[in-house]
Amino acid sequence: MSLAVIQMVSQDDVMANLADARRLLEQAAEGGARLAVLPENFAAIGRRDLADLGRAEAEGRGPILPWLRQAARDLKLWIVAGTLPLPPDERPADKANACSLLIDEHGERAARYDKIHLFDVDVADTRGRYRESDDYAHGAQVVVADTPVGRLGLTVCYDLRFPELYGALREAGAELISAPSAFTAVTGAAHWQVLVRARAIETQCYLLAAGQGGIHPGPRETFGHSAIVDPWGRVLAEQPTGEAVLLARRDADEQAAIRQRMPVSTHRRFMTPAVPGPARTEKL
Repeated sequence: MSLAVIQMVSQDDVMANLADARRLLEQAAEGGARLAVLPENFAAIGRRDLADLGRAEAEGRGPILPWLRQAARDLKLWIVAGTLPLPPDERPADKANACSLLIDEHGERAARYDKIHLFDVDVADTRGRYRESDDYAHGAQVVVADTPVGRLGLTVCYDLRFPELYGALREAGAELISAPSAFTAVTGAAHWQVLVRARAIETQCYLLAAGQGGIHPGPRETFGHSAIVDPWGRVLAEQPTGEAVLLARRDADEQAAIRQRMPVSTHRRFMTPAVPGPARTEKL
């Protein structure tokens, strides 16, 4: 087994969430995973002090980044750290980014992706109104990185509704794409599996869709159904709700054969619509 997707039911207690995540990452490593993907907001969900949390992490006062580096080193595991609030690297800002970090097995940051598409949507659930832009700034760059299990493109949750981003990742050489998520129960029931499978099929990539799956503060209910989907659109592993560690193996030869038999990347008649910034590549 080389790939792991982790489903959680995170709450607003950071330290309790980190303890749960460590236990699940240990299960992934014991199952043979080299790369594990945590869900969106894995360390805190339903909090209103996201900017403060992000500043504390950036200034070395927070618990999340040291915990993450230690977990990667201890478990010899590459980790996609779902999302956590972090200020931009380049400049001071009033708002944090919803940041998905890739940490290598030595505990070093291998890549950073700041969520481009923010969930400013009205949903027919008990909460009704979601405005991520109240707390977060938009990201502005497509990110791919080399890992021991393949070339990884990074996305987050609402990004799944924007195929132009996934097309840009494929053009940048992605072989796997991570999608840590916290889909609402309503939108997930309507669209989650369709979107995850479609993004895998059209990019001919493995889709590593790690979701939240349960009841959170707010109140908020997330859809779950975390999944690993192969480049032919087959669901290799899935979990409806609750905690889970999903494992699957990337078959690089089969993926290459699929791309050779159906070379969609060379058949495109329209250019991929513009996405923010050039693709940034992080190499081993």
